[in-house]
Amino acid sequence: MAKVETMSLDEKFDIAQRAMDLEETGNLEEADRLMKTIPLPYYLAKVMKEKMGLDALLNSGWNLSDAEAEFGSEWLRK
Repeated sequence: MAKVETMSLDEKFDIAQRAMDLEETGNLEEADRLMKTIPLPYYLAKVMKEKMGLDALLNSGWNLSDAEAEFGSEWLRK
């Protein structure tokens, strides 16, 4: 299955820069929330699912759109 890009690299860098700016001002919770809007790479989502379990992965707050694009939507339900 071919990987589908859900967010451009420039968009990811922009979000990461804004998150770093928030960290510098001490707003760590907002920085963390913002970073989790960047899709978690599918291979990391797979490892997290295997090591932590599906519920923990789903409750982690990460954007899982890349994993869903790579493995299919059913992957997040199994």
